Amino acid sequence: MPKLLVCQHVPYEPLGTLDPKLRESGFRIRYVNFGRDPHVRPILEGYDGLVILGGPMNVDQVDRHPHLATEMELVLDAIDRQIPVLGICLGAQLIAKALGAEVRAGAKKEIGWHDVALTDEGRSDPLLGHLGGETRLFQWHGDVFDLPDGGVHLASSERCTHQAFRYGTNVYGFQFHLEVDEPLIERWLRVPAHRDDIERLAVEVHPDEIRRETRERITDLHATADRVFGALVRLFGAERPRRRVLPSR
Repeated sequence: MPKLLVCQHVPYEPLGTLDPKLRESGFRIRYVNFGRDPHVRPILEGYDGLVILGGPMNVDQVDRHPHLATEMELVLDAIDRQIPVLGICLGAQLIAKALGAEVRAGAKKEIGWHDVALTDEGRSDPLLGHLGGETRLFQWHGDVFDLPDGGVHLASSERCTHQAFRYGTNVYGFQFHLEVDEPLIERWLRVPAHRDDIERLAVEVHPDEIRRETRERITDLHATADRVFGALVRLFGAERPRRRVLPSR
């Protein structure tokens, strides 16, 4: 049974709809709760994949959140071991930072539903090619990152040039949130830190408008996410024959 290590920072940013997809595919999932224990140091021995989820902190706040340095070490270790990695939002920023790219505050935050366009490489990518050329995806981030050296640019939006990238064949960073469903988005709208974001951006972001657009788009998002996550499951190896170690004679 393949095993997946998931780095979680806050309780309101889980795997979302990706969790049942992975479990139905036979994965055992271990969540590392850095919000509860920021000093824990997990290792990748015995794991078949690494997922780093989102969170409200930024990658340079290592003094306040020492686990950020641990996670960047995990990313580099996974690359050395050739273990697939997915980073979502903060997770994507941590992968970019670990690979030497600059991460900084964007000119404007992206909150709610925003248009995302695939690059030529994105349209032919084994995962993001399932999105189609252009689509509208859910976002909640203020930081952006440069493309790491050796990274492949997969998607962009008006406010965020690097919405998604691939490093090698099995390391992915997504700024957008394919894993959300309607209850999770509603939960985010009620988180105090998120309410502060919305109040500061009241001219352009309104929770009722996010709710309305969510009702209109969530079914299509689930269908898209199901295709992308299906390809991700194959990347993580659930459908790959497991290597048997034969006893020595």
